[in-house]
Amino acid sequence: MTIPLEREVLWTGIGGQGVQLAAKILALAATREGREVMSLGTYGGTMRGGNTDATVVIADGPISSPPMVSKAWSALIVHPRYFEPIRPKLREEGIVFVDGDLLEENLPETSTPIITISATKLAREAKAPKAAALILLGAFAQATGIVSAVALDEALTESLPSYRQQFLEANQRALTVGRSAVEALTQPAWNPETI
Repeated sequence: MTIPLEREVLWTGIGGQGVQLAAKILALAATREGREVMSLGTYGGTMRGGNTDATVVIADGPISSPPMVSKAWSALIVHPRYFEPIRPKLREEGIVFVDGDLLEENLPETSTPIITISATKLAREAKAPKAAALILLGAFAQATGIVSAVALDEALTESLPSYRQQFLEANQRALTVGRSAVEALTQPAWNPETI
């Protein structure tokens, strides 16, 4: 019996940056592709301006990790202010994506590779100024193959509530721009035959 491969994805940012939406889109996309998924979102003391974190665990079989993980394969840092609690959880073979536009100083050293993307700038250029989290998600999916572009786009459409449908096209542009910001499969999430 093979042990399922699990990929833990940590998210952190500030309330209002779209961290929870992006995590939900990733979870739905993985579910659409037949993977097992668990997800958990947490919020700081305020909805906007306070910290917001999410954990998404994706596996190619039954999940054994709870959504509160002590070690993680990857992280998406939408705002670096809350990176420090995540840093010691990262495994060496993983990958981190960070919005470089918000870095005021270098991130603390980690043995996990860090990919810096100008997500805020790219979101503005894509006429989706509040979609930096989706830029990072598009780049992350492109670089890792954790989910396909098709599943991600379908999950985005499914995730937006009816009162936010006017942002669908802008959010789709953000995912596309994120995908074009990195090379494909620089850090594959799955074995090549399962991507």
